[in-house]
Amino acid sequence: MHLIKNDNPAAPLLAGAKWSFVTRRVRRGAAIQLDTDLTSVTAGDLVLAEVRSLGSHKRLQLSDGRFSALFPRDRVVLACADRFAEDQFEGIAALSPEGADLLAGGGVIGHMQSRNGKMKNPTQLSVIGRLADAEGRVLNVGHFALDASSGQAPHRVIGVLGTGMNAGKTAAAAGLVNGFARFGNRVAAIKATGTGSFGDVHQYEAAGAALTLDFTDAGLASTFRQPVAHLDQVTRTLLSATAGCDIAIVELADGVSQVETAELLHRPDYRALFDAFVLAAPGAMAARGALGWLAEVGVTPMALTGLMTQAPLAVQEASALGLPVLAREDLSDPATASSLHALLSVQAAEGVA
Repeated sequence: MHLIKNDNPAAPLLAGAKWSFVTRRVRRGAAIQLDTDLTSVTAGDLVLAEVRSLGSHKRLQLSDGRFSALFPRDRVVLACADRFAEDQFEGIAALSPEGADLLAGGGVIGHMQSRNGKMKNPTQLSVIGRLADAEGRVLNVGHFALDASSGQAPHRVIGVLGTGMNAGKTAAAAGLVNGFARFGNRVAAIKATGTGSFGDVHQYEAAGAALTLDFTDAGLASTFRQPVAHLDQVTRTLLSATAGCDIAIVELADGVSQVETAELLHRPDYRALFDAFVLAAPGAMAARGALGWLAEVGVTPMALTGLMTQAPLAVQEASALGLPVLAREDLSDPATASSLHALLSVQAAEGVA
């Protein structure tokens, strides 16, 4: 550990720095020193960096919910973390004196391992140091998390799954939030896994969620490569924090076969947290494949949704799979919320898992 010490050496370097979305729970006054040792980085460590050259990400999501354009020499506060995004970057939580990459616009820094061919190279950063407190402890987003809890969850919990990225999961989750809110429920919206970004939270809020939370509230900038037992606890903690709501809508990132999502869904105790699931898909064939995979772990979604609902022919094809196919407009209808409540009550009475 190599600390830059004086009364508050971090203050002049942090002056004017842009704090990213994933740092939104961080108590900024805790950052007193800078640790320039980059050899023992842990996922979630807070990093002060400087923009060296702009690449794919030309703006940053700020902790106050705004976007900020990025410029060379901007100082930014980010969190080192892994990233999984088939349509953007795969990256690992690592730093180097030679530099690092902006892996996600929500504020994830690390080293890119691979990128989608449609993407430009990532924005390049120079690492100034990791933020540390007065005792020299490197600050981590986990230090500012909600207390871990496995207390009471809302009466109803619906999970939103997808066949992959960009299947329409967040739109479906927002539709469900809106429908239940218009029905008169106090609705919590949770993003349980993924990479820190305010886009999902903003959609939930716009849909009428009374409370919005994501894994950054539980101390993670990204859930990729995190132990599945920890991700299980993260979901339980977030559900416990929404106990005052009538229903929670919980979105899981990426597709059902993504490594962490798959491992979670293979756990009976994790599946038992949910009363039901909906599955978002871009088309009927993708839905068919995902339904087959889910059947292997004992999950039958109560409805299909997603991007395919924009195409009547795709809806017609998906209807042959034997499940209701609901567009976001259907999910936003209070009548649908009423029907789903009734269905869940029947399932509960019959003891359906």
